[in-house]
Amino acid sequence: MAHLFESFRLRGVEFPHRIVVSPMCQYSCVNGFATDWHFVHLGSRAVGCAAAVIAEATAITADARISPKDLGIWTDDHIEPLRRVFSFVAEQGSVPGIQLAHAGRKASTNEPWNGGKPITPAQDGWTPIVAPSPLAFADGYQVPHALSVPEIAILVEAFAAAIRRAHAAGAKLIELHAAHGYLLHSFLSPLSNQRTDQYGGSFTNRIRMLCEVVTAARKVWPDEYPLWVRISATDWTEGGWTVEESVELVRILKSLGVDLIDCSSGGNVFNAKIPVGPGYQVAFAEQIRRESGVPTGAVGMITDAAQADQIIRSGQADVVILARQFLRDPYWPLLAARALGKEVKWPLQYERARQK
Repeated sequence: MAHLFESFRLRGVEFPHRIVVSPMCQYSCVNGFATDWHFVHLGSRAVGCAAAVIAEATAITADARISPKDLGIWTDDHIEPLRRVFSFVAEQGSVPGIQLAHAGRKASTNEPWNGGKPITPAQDGWTPIVAPSPLAFADGYQVPHALSVPEIAILVEAFAAAIRRAHAAGAKLIELHAAHGYLLHSFLSPLSNQRTDQYGGSFTNRIRMLCEVVTAARKVWPDEYPLWVRISATDWTEGGWTVEESVELVRILKSLGVDLIDCSSGGNVFNAKIPVGPGYQVAFAEQIRRESGVPTGAVGMITDAAQADQIIRSGQADVVILARQFLRDPYWPLLAARALGKEVKWPLQYERARQK
């Protein structure tokens, strides 16, 4: 079986090992532009020998942002600051990636350290926010505008335009965000999608927008570069999206050109009861991988080198995608390799630290 520090290939991209930096919102932009914070935040994880570094949920339109401080890629002016970041990441031997997203009914909120609550236009927020159906995420949130069929088509093209810009910026990995209650996930789940047209009701209809986005993505994203999708494998709520539906969805996404599924969960129901604990979402990655035949990434409280290695060795997932552990230690792969007795290439500037 593969192990944590074995290389991994998807299409024309070689990942030097199996440890990936998860997209992590930094809420540190003005008008969507990447800053020196992003250069250092993402660049330091590449210096730390991550196999791939995925930039945070990046808004495909201005009103697709979670907060006014989100990263954006809705104009060509956003390309150059991202190019600087991606070029440095690639120079360190990591694969530069970006997650593309639309916040849907969870848009127009302030930063988490300011409460993460909905904000009005007077507070630098915006209206309307959009969703498949006019159902607010929770008390205090805006009731969203239900997208019309022509408006859905406009957003599908906005995803494609964002991918063109990401390619121009030097990204070699795209992840589409269809998890955590954001727009694409909200179409999937019957708890948030109560439409009666071709985008609602049946499973086939509820997955239609995501499938259209993937199809549009593959038309503009080079064949040699991988396309990932992050999903919430379950809503953790009766009557919601299920892991069985996730498996069925992934089989279809495979036929449309998706190369790996980033297996998260939850986020679509405000009061869902989620049994959080070490590796609590790994079983989803394992089941989806086994039953769909599509490579998966495991996420969620993966913090220990032996734990991460066991996930790969046991065939539960093909990569581990870490977030908080990379916030604690941007050089975690270097120390994980040491703990597991594996060789990785340290930056020359840090060679003196290789010795125990």
